[in-house]
This record gives sequence, structure tokens and C-alpha cells, in this order.
Amino acid sequence: MFHSAVVDAWRERERHLRAEGAEVDLLTARRWNEGGTDVSLSPRPGEPVTGLRTWGRHPALFVYDPLPLWRALGGAYDVIDIHEEPFALATAEVLLLRRLRRRRAPYVLYSAQNIDKRYPPPFRWLERWALRHAAGMSVCNSDAGRICERKGLPGPASLIPLGVDTDLFSPPLEDRASGTVIGYVGRLEPHKGVSVLLDAIARLDRAVLRIAGAGPEEQRLRTRIDELRIADRVELVGPVDQERLPDFYRGLDVLAVPSLPTPGWLEQFGRVAVEAMACGVPVVASDTGALPDVVGRAGLLVPPDDPEALATALKSVLEDDTTRREMAARGRRQAEQASWSEVARSYLAMYRRAVHDPAHSHRGVEVVVVAYGRPDLLERSLLPVLSFPVTVVDNSSSAEVAAVCERLGVRYLDPGRNGGFGAGVNHALAHRTDPHADVLLLNPDAVVERADVLVLQQALLADPTLASVAPSQVDEDGHPGRVTWPFPTPGGSVLVAAGLGRLQDRLHGHEGFVIGSVMLLRMEALEQVGGFDESFFLYAEETDWAFRAHQLGWRHREVPEARALHLGAATSADTTRRDTHFHAGQERYLRKHYGAARWQVARGAAVLGAAARAAVLPGARGREARTRAALYLTGPLRAEATMGRRP
Repeated sequence: MFHSAVVDAWRERERHLRAEGAEVDLLTARRWNEGGTDVSLSPRPGEPVTGLRTWGRHPALFVYDPLPLWRALGGAYDVIDIHEEPFALATAEVLLLRRLRRRRAPYVLYSAQNIDKRYPPPFRWLERWALRHAAGMSVCNSDAGRICERKGLPGPASLIPLGVDTDLFSPPLEDRASGTVIGYVGRLEPHKGVSVLLDAIARLDRAVLRIAGAGPEEQRLRTRIDELRIADRVELVGPVDQERLPDFYRGLDVLAVPSLPTPGWLEQFGRVAVEAMACGVPVVASDTGALPDVVGRAGLLVPPDDPEALATALKSVLEDDTTRREMAARGRRQAEQASWSEVARSYLAMYRRAVHDPAHSHRGVEVVVVAYGRPDLLERSLLPVLSFPVTVVDNSSSAEVAAVCERLGVRYLDPGRNGGFGAGVNHALAHRTDPHADVLLLNPDAVVERADVLVLQQALLADPTLASVAPSQVDEDGHPGRVTWPFPTPGGSVLVAAGLGRLQDRLHGHEGFVIGSVMLLRMEALEQVGGFDESFFLYAEETDWAFRAHQLGWRHREVPEARALHLGAATSADTTRRDTHFHAGQERYLRKHYGAARWQVARGAAVLGAAARAAVLPGARGREARTRAALYLTGPLRAEATMGRRP
């Protein structure tokens, strides 16, 4: 579903997806206002696109005709791509009908919103619900991705540019640089920064400016041109249609994109920059919104609303043919990433992640160990797994840990800081030796044999719904440890506080996770879920990762046929510090997934339960309960912040 696909050019994504072998049925608006002009759907012969009647004209405040939408959602689709913002009414309509249809095909969303807005009810609720259950999301700028991830998207957003026809937008046959012609393409509105560009042109004696576009700012800009006495060097050519636009670009030596940020708007993509780069035209743009993503290192970025800086950058391009040619070459390479064929391949990869399509059925295992001191335990842990590629991330920056790694021949990484377990894992994932391998997370106080690792991987690959597996565990005395736990919830916290924790297993045991001391992660799940949340320091980071995977349809399981030895907290002797980190992790998890109000319910229950135990339990158990009550009265996160982050 994509209302703007009423425009023929915006259906190129679907055409290229079909060229890649995908079957795509497209639903769009029957008629929509694009760029101030009403456009009616006109499918090409045989094109599988259906136009639906719509009510409402705002992109976030319209709905489709529900009857044909209901019928369409009855199809047997692998993925439903809702190419609308997650807070839009159309998104909520599609998701409601999908639910009523009882279709379990995963859905993916789209967002370009790069301003972190808090919408009024019900849009805020609709947005959160849509994000929390989305199997994937495409964004055209990185800020939009970060915002959606913060608001509840379980996995990382896929940064996919808006497509450009690189056959239509292509370089001229001959280099025609005159070293004088600057261009602008776009609406003539205050936030587009054309007035700033005029002030820059006034500082360049020989430069000629060609402005393509129309808008409410036109008359004011004409007045400003006269005030600056540059009318002989500025030409307003009016709107230029898509077919003539490539020739307009080819007549330029450099394109300026002087956008200005406002409280309610940031440049969300900047298609004109890509089109110009595809035509071999260097780009100078404001360092704002999505323009740094789009231009990358291919162009020059300047502070917004700074005519002097803009003039200096434009002059450097106009007066140096070598710089201009190098920028043109880099720009063409950058623009190729936004070609429709590349865009289609990126979407196809996102769809495959959404349906948990196994990329490789036969692959290796890469071992990741996050260490903090204790080289003796580390060596004991590493010896049985040396036949696998091993990476040790040393959060302690210890020479002794480095010496163990050198002696055993394993890769040693020092991140230069102790960001916690999750940050250490992410550091290793960012420097993987084999991106197609499954990843075994191994604590330095745990030991697992090679044969048991292979049993884990065999179980993982045998069930395509599994994101992680873990072996059964025993301590040094042979006593079994618990491996599978239900996901924490505010209600579960109340049960634990009331001494009824065992009820959690009956209520939520089928929705559990496995502990991260020895845990094998599926490569495809890592791609879809992403890395660990680095706001967690020492506990609950694997719980958070597993829950996000669960939201995306993955499962987690203990494999009793595999076995590991786990000493448990052997790398930390300070029980008070360890307990504080543990409960801070619980608070962070509950706040993130259930909100501040429901966390306060869990906190209140913990205080009351601990106080009751402190009143009736004698000796050390009573003192422990009083300590727990005091911790929750203070707040575990606040106590952790006061204590400082270290094991």
C-alpha cells in the first residue's frame, strides 16, 4: 500500500522488484494530489496495480475504501508492505483489517519523519502499536530510523534511499563545464533557503544562478534579487517537468541545496541532490536533515543559513576543475546507490528478513567473549572452543587478558571503554570475521565443549523459528542451573513480590528467553533484530534482545542435549554492586517495554514485598530484604548512577 504510487514514476520500485523475481500486487490511491496537482492513476498495460478510493487529503489523515482493501488482504501474501507513516490513519486501517482477516503475514512500514514528535492521542497510541509489531521498516534518512527505534521498533530500521532513474538522470556525453553556472531545483518557500543562496550569489562576481521551481516565495525573491542588484545573473525559469529536468541539471556546474531547518521541518531526503549527482553535477548542500545521508562524502556540506560559507563552498567548486571532476565522479557513484535496481534489492533483503528466510543453511560459528579481568577464568573458557574463530572484547583493557589471547591465538579487541556487556557484544559484531556465521556468546566464567556447540547449532538450524538456543547448565558441584525464564512483566513482578513467582511459568512460560552466559544466536535473527541495547550495562540486555526478537516472531529454546559449566558471577565478588546492576537492568527493561507508570506498579510491589519479608525473616535473609526495600525506594537506576558503572 502506497498512496503516492498513483504517480507512474514512483512505481519503479515495484517494477524492479518484479524484475528481481518477486510477485508484487500494489494498492494505491485512485486519485491523489502530488506537488499541488491532482494525479489520476493510469496503470501501464498488464501492470498489477489497483487504485482505491480515498477519503481525506492529508498523508496522515486519510483512509482507503475498506471493502476492496478487505478483499485484497484476503490474499496469500508473504509480506505486507504498508508504505505509510506508522502514525497515519491509513496504517491503522490496514493493520485493523489485517487483524480482523486473521492474516499472519508479517508487515513492514516506512517513515521519513526525522523530527522527534510526540503526537496527540490516538495517533501516539497507533504509532507505538504499529512500530512494536512491525517485522521491518524502511526509512529514507537515518534520523527517522533512530526515532522509530526509540519509539518501539523491535529491530533496526533499513536505510533505503528514495529511488532515482539513473538511466534518465545520467551525465552529458561531453564535459561542458563553464565554471560559472549554479543551479537550484525545488519549491520556492522560506524553508528551502533560496534567499540564503541569493545572498551567496551576491558574493560571487561571475556566478550565474538558474532557479527551477515555483511557490509562494517567488515575488519576495524577485524583490530580493533587485535589492542585491544581481538580476542580470539570476534566471527564474519556473517549474521544469521530469522529462526536461536531466537537461537542466546537465547545464549546471554545481547544484545548491540550501535548505533551512525549522521547528516543524527538516529536509527528509533531498531527491534533487541525487538526481544532480546522477547527472554528474557536484552538489553543495546544507548540513541539515537527511542531506548528509544523501550527499555523503560526494559533495560539500555547509552550515545552514550561512551565505558566506555557502559562497565559499560554491566558489571552490566553480574555480577548480579538478575538484569539480572528482566531486562529479564521487557523486555518480553515490547516486548509483539510489538507483531503482539497488533500491529494489534492498527492499527484497528487508522482506526476506521479515519472513525469516534463511540466507545460508550451512555456515560456521563465531565465538564472542566479553571479558573484564580474570585471565585465569578466560583461558579456561577459551580452551575448548579454539577450533572456532574467537573474538575477545576486553572491557577492562587488561594486559593480562591481552596476553592470554596472544598465547592462545585468538583475536583481541580493546574498545577503550567499559560500556557493559551489550556494548562489548556490539563491538565484536561490528568487527565480525564472518558475517554469515551464527554467533556464540560465551561468558568468561562458563565452559562449553566444541561438541556441545555443534549440538546447539544443529538444533538452531533444525527449527527456522529459533533466534537463540542455550545448553543446560550445571555449576562445579554438578547442580543444575535454570536456563529458561519467562519474560519480565509488571504483573510478573507483582507475583514475585507476593511470593507467587512460580505462577509466572504457568502464565508466561511459553514466551520465555534463555540466559546469555552461553547462548548461540542465529545470524538471520541478528540481522533483523540488530545488536544489543547499550543502555543496559550488565544484566537484562539479553532479555531485551530476546524480547525484541520475540516481537518479530522468533522463539528461544534450551537444548537439553547440550551441556555447559557455569560458575555464575565468578567475575564479580561485590554482591551489592552486582545486585544493584541486576535490578537496574530490570527497571530499564520494564520502563522500555511497559512505560513509566507500569514500572511504578512493579516498583511499589517490590518495596511492599521486601518490607513484608524484612519484618518476618530473621538474620541475613531479613537484612537482605531490608536492603532490597531500600534499593527500590531509592530506585535501582538512580542507585546505579550513584554507584557508577563497573562490575
